Amino acid sequence: MVTITEIAAALGVTPSTVSRALSGSPRVKEETRKAIEQKAAEMGYERNVIASNLRKGRSDIVGIIVPRIHREFFSNVIGGAESVLNEAGYNLLICQTHERFESEVKALQTLRNNRVAGVLLSHAIGSDSSDHVRSILGEIPLVQFDRVFQDLPGSKIESNNVEGACQATRHLLEQGFRRVGTLAGYMNSSAYVQRLEGYRKALSEAGLEPGPVYLDTIVRETGYTACLQALEAGCDALYCAGDFCALGAIDALKERGVAHFGVVGTANESFTALMSPSMSSLALNPYEMGRQAAKAFIDGAPEETIIVPMELKIRESSTFNIIWQK
Repeated sequence: MVTITEIAAALGVTPSTVSRALSGSPRVKEETRKAIEQKAAEMGYERNVIASNLRKGRSDIVGIIVPRIHREFFSNVIGGAESVLNEAGYNLLICQTHERFESEVKALQTLRNNRVAGVLLSHAIGSDSSDHVRSILGEIPLVQFDRVFQDLPGSKIESNNVEGACQATRHLLEQGFRRVGTLAGYMNSSAYVQRLEGYRKALSEAGLEPGPVYLDTIVRETGYTACLQALEAGCDALYCAGDFCALGAIDALKERGVAHFGVVGTANESFTALMSPSMSSLALNPYEMGRQAAKAFIDGAPEETIIVPMELKIRESSTFNIIWQK
């Protein structure tokens, strides 16, 4: 690795002059600065960001931790956050946990050791409490999004999960379905807890008893199994806390050739509009969530909860007369 001392020797100047020139100091003449920058580029010099941050006492890097980068929701959150941070002069360092507690701990430690300016965090399903977060980050600013722990300080950006799930369940009831169950997520995640609350709220308002609740059901495989159980329990519709478990439910319905069974998912993944029959889904707004999370970091709001609205996309899967066929 090329050092500042080697660049200085090549040009016959002092290392401190090279350092000031590369950091943009006005104390270096323009002609000298350009010569140093050109020589540094020729020699393949790369700035040591961590060492530079230590000297300056600040960083231009913000870390973001997500469960899975390849999911459309989280990739769009990253895009929204980056659009705001880049404009403010920050770069984004991305970590993913694959829903594992141990990976979340490692990601937090990595960001701390890189002395990031702040952390944007959506918790892994494997994280049952917030104890590890504050003990690792210390005073590093934290903004949580989507999946949050209420006992942690800092801003929180959440979807309007209760009202959204209530609207989705109410829609199924309005179509004529009466025995509505739900494929719920993990109850250590605030987002899934809130969606279950919204589902129950809609049934209560309609004067109906809650249908079967299938917990820890969020992927395609568990959605398939839970839907078969829901059919045995006499359900005629399912509100699903995610689109992938809804997709699994539809696999089961098509396999059995079931008629008059409604399905609504959550997230509005791109495949929901392309499949046949198309899937009704509760759309999140991940890009805006990412923007709001980045803005909360930049503004330095110590305690603020921002609610991002959801929108029900009504398609074929929630119509009463639907017949599921392979």
